Amino acid sequence: MTDLSPVRRALISVSDKTGLVDLGKALEGMGIEILSTGGSAKALRDAGVAVKDVSEVTNFPEMMDGRVKTLHPMVHGGLLALRDNDDHVAAMNEHGIGAIDLLVVNLYPFEAALARGADYDEMIENIDIGGPAMIRAAAKNHGFVTTIVDVEDYGALLDELKTNDGATTYAFRQRQAQIAYARTGAYDAAVSGWMAGAIGEAAPRRRVVAGELKQVMRYGENPHQDAAFYVDGSAREGVATAVQHQGKELSYNNINDTDAAFELVAEFDPADGPAVAVIKHANPSGVARGATLLDAYKKAFDCDRTSAFGGIVALNQPLDADTAREITQIFTEVVIAPGASDEAKEIFAAKKNLRLLTTAGLPDPLIGSQTIRQVAGGYLFQNKDNGHIGLDDLKVVTKKAPTDEQLKDLLFAWKVAKHVKSNAIVYVKDGATVGVGAGQMSRLDSSTIAATKAGRMAAELGLSESPAIGSAVASDAFFPFPDGLLEAAAAGATCVIQPGGSMRDDEVIKAADEAGLAMVFTGMRHFRH
Repeated sequence: MTDLSPVRRALISVSDKTGLVDLGKALEGMGIEILSTGGSAKALRDAGVAVKDVSEVTNFPEMMDGRVKTLHPMVHGGLLALRDNDDHVAAMNEHGIGAIDLLVVNLYPFEAALARGADYDEMIENIDIGGPAMIRAAAKNHGFVTTIVDVEDYGALLDELKTNDGATTYAFRQRQAQIAYARTGAYDAAVSGWMAGAIGEAAPRRRVVAGELKQVMRYGENPHQDAAFYVDGSAREGVATAVQHQGKELSYNNINDTDAAFELVAEFDPADGPAVAVIKHANPSGVARGATLLDAYKKAFDCDRTSAFGGIVALNQPLDADTAREITQIFTEVVIAPGASDEAKEIFAAKKNLRLLTTAGLPDPLIGSQTIRQVAGGYLFQNKDNGHIGLDDLKVVTKKAPTDEQLKDLLFAWKVAKHVKSNAIVYVKDGATVGVGAGQMSRLDSSTIAATKAGRMAAELGLSESPAIGSAVASDAFFPFPDGLLEAAAAGATCVIQPGGSMRDDEVIKAADEAGLAMVFTGMRHFRH
């Protein structure tokens, strides 16, 4: 093996025809013989590029609807033969196998079929067999063979060939081999993951996760950590599908927080009215509904004005000019919404450091894939928390039942608590958070912090009393003791929503009755670690 390996013969077989004709013409112009199959051969031939059908080399026609065409020694021998191995060269000469120096293949669009919800039979037909086999063979023999699997690398290939008089360097072939194996690995991950879901296998023996690089970041959570953003190609709307209209690149923390914000605000159906969530360090500092987006934003901002500085704002409806103008009154890192008016974009354009992201819609809060967390030596997989509670799921456990207005605030608080780090306590009044306690080791401490924040809100807004008075309070998990509940009552809460299920439920219910609280159980908890 030498560093430079000349390309005299190429095999092209692609599903995505983007850039195919230009590539074919360029290779032909360099004197490279082109073998091809099916639609690729036709497209090249129609464009006037000289092509030899693979069937002419194998002496077998394409058959079984194209399932069998490249699985043949005349192809794989040409890809796998070691050019500096006398036995391999002798075998090539004996059997008339010509060397294939360049393989250009992209695979059947399995992921695209999956994204559009194709049925089982169509998914099966989109599983490529010959393509991955050729890719793996060529990549294994990267000492001599160049493998191209992505349209985006066509330009780099042509530059490499021009620079090296029709040859490629070993370093280039190595890099392309790595890209090739990553592609077949991601493809197999998509197929195995889909099939596990199709047959109802919740915990398959082996699980593979793959993603495509979207962005290399300057650093991760901290400057000494390397980081990159990969996307899985799913059709679910969110930060991975969003279009960035302005501002510098998103950071690791920006993406994490923006995802948290958008997932939270998606809990509130835009058909029921505008809703806004303000997020800081993956926890909501304020969430509110309003008559308008501007009204909702102001109410969310008012919950914790201090924490909102440098935060992430998510909206459940397209951003309008009035709301955009208000958001620019303080420093905001990112705004994400399902669309934005031209006037709103113009207003944001004056704030160069403010990132605006828009999507085609909201993520469906009832649909999601899985969450993954790495631990030492392994991974934890779980279904995304798609748990949903409606009025009919609530069980009144106290002597006093909540009023219709209290039920609205209780359900609002419950939706927010689902997105607050445990232990979570959320106070809500009139469709807006007024105090959030997050991430404490004790539920009592979370309740105290939420009440303290409500008091700070009163001071910031010049209110005569804490907005926690008359509020609804949600706890993401049961109260193990009455203390956290009584802390909420002392802060002025009048009704409570919690999962129930504690060994001391009777004691907690008794304390609620004595405090004059109305309390409902959901039977579902929302730990978020």
